[in-house]
This record gives sequence, structure tokens and C-alpha cells, in this order.
Amino acid sequence: MLVTQCPYRAAMDVVLLRWPEESPRRTQLEMGARPRLLLVEPGEPPPDCRDPLEDWIRLPADDQDVRARLATLVTRSGAERPVLDDDGLLWFRGAWVSLSPVEQSLAGPLIERFGAVAGRDTLRRRAWPEGLPSRNALDVHMVRLRRRIAALALEVRTVRSRGYLLQAVDPAR
Repeated sequence: MLVTQCPYRAAMDVVLLRWPEESPRRTQLEMGARPRLLLVEPGEPPPDCRDPLEDWIRLPADDQDVRARLATLVTRSGAERPVLDDDGLLWFRGAWVSLSPVEQSLAGPLIERFGAVAGRDTLRRRAWPEGLPSRNALDVHMVRLRRRIAALALEVRTVRSRGYLLQAVDPAR
């Protein structure tokens, strides 16, 4: 089968765009660190793809080739890893929530160590660089962060005497 249209609209969290028709949207997706596959119209010059979250294929394209490109982009993007953008939006699996400045500071080290423990001291230093707050302040902000990210199927687990661990919620639970 040859692909001439965009049958994979939401396939695997990779956005498909027609090139060059949808070039303004390409810029928006790049700023949001969203993986994208550009479908290059026949006769058009290919785009300059320097971002590892972007690839292109010329239309008409074989279905198997498109699927291979999509799979590669998913692998490159770490699609199962949350992303915090410059606007304070936490993205995961194609959805997002807005975080407060303190929540952003706490989310940063948790995302960097996604699936591993981020120490309490590290979190406190990142969220309050001018001075460490009380232990209670960190706990209060972690409760707020937990509530906020629950909509993304993410959770923060407490690891006793060590810190916190950010992980995806198991859909089977």
C-alpha cells in the first residue's frame, strides 16, 4: 500500500505534518518537543531536519516505510518519558498540565531521574535556591504536584529516608 494521505493521525504520539503546507505548526511542535514526521509533497524540496525528534518521508510512501519512521521517532523521543517545556507545561503521552514555578523546579530533577530516586535535598535546593525551606514546605508542594500530575497518569512515590520517585502509573492498576 502506498501512503498519499495521513492515515496515522495520532499514531504512537508522533504528529504527522504535510510539508511545506504545515510549516508553521512544525515550529510549534518543535518548541513543545513533540516528535513529528513530515510528509513531503511530490516535487517539493525536503526540509532541513536537525532535531532528532523530526524525520521526513516523501509521498507517496509505502505503509511499511512510514511505520518504520514512526517507530524510530518514538524510540528517539523516549515517548514514555515526561517533558517539561519552557512555558511550564508538563507533557506526557500527548497530554499536558500547567505547573506553578515551584512545581516546575521540583519536576525538573524528578524528570531527569525518571524512574529513579531524586533526593530530598536536591529537590529542596532546586525549588528554593536562596534558602532551604522547612521539611513541611517540601511535603506540601509534593502533595500539590502529585495532584496536578495525576491527570497525566504520572505519580510521585515517596522512598523512605531517600526522596521521591516519578513514574508512570501502570494502566493495569
